[in-house]
Amino acid sequence: MMCQRYGMSLLAVLVVIGCGGGQPQDAAAKTDRTASPEPAMHLAQAPAQAQPASGGGSAAVNVTVQFEGAAPARTKIKMDADPVCRQQPAAAMESEEVVVNSNGTLKNVFVYVKDGATGTFPTPSTPATLEQSGCWYRPHVFGLQVNQPLDIVNSDATLHNINAKPTTNTPFNIAQPVKGMKTTKKFAKPEVMVKFKCNVHPWMSAYAAVLTHPFFGVSDEQGAAAVIGLPAGTYTLEAWHETYGTQTQTVTVADGETKSVAFTFTAQ
Repeated sequence: MMCQRYGMSLLAVLVVIGCGGGQPQDAAAKTDRTASPEPAMHLAQAPAQAQPASGGGSAAVNVTVQFEGAAPARTKIKMDADPVCRQQPAAAMESEEVVVNSNGTLKNVFVYVKDGATGTFPTPSTPATLEQSGCWYRPHVFGLQVNQPLDIVNSDATLHNINAKPTTNTPFNIAQPVKGMKTTKKFAKPEVMVKFKCNVHPWMSAYAAVLTHPFFGVSDEQGAAAVIGLPAGTYTLEAWHETYGTQTQTVTVADGETKSVAFTFTAQ
């Protein structure tokens, strides 16, 4: 009976997408419907996006994101309705909204230069990648530049859909029912953040920051992120977290200098 209900839900999602449940697809989008055993890029761990291109400078800021207070328990996700998703190990069936590392730091915090990056920076031709793997989006939080290609890949043998919900850029909602499918999209305007959802698997979400420059990073399993390639100058860094909001700090770096900055988010 559960599988029957799941089959009906998949049909409903495809009908919604096919009948205009999402915005029209961008004319520049490309979809590869040929299944392949391995996607071109595999990004399984955060920060898993391709490293941002150098901004032409030699300075850097090493960032640590601390967490203060009792770490909230991660919600257990029920994946039973999908025969592919329910094969995931128990450790993979926990929510990703708040992930406090074993060393007391916070994972999946996006750190970027909010103010101070002047000039024009080349758009990378190497795509960023958002992968649907193990019934999660990987990476959960990432960054890319305006008009940089974004490859969206389905690495699971089950239907996923990618419902992008920007407020400045054009929304889109596409289905990828076959393992190995790849769709390439671009965002034409800067925006922090663009949220992605999967209507088939409601626990799946991801966030992308679209920037005009390459000065960003995402905190990892040690709570560490790095903003590299900075020209000498004074910058406002912003740390963004989906639950705990944003914080800012100002830092000044000279050519060749590396500075350390710490952000602290507190349990609510």
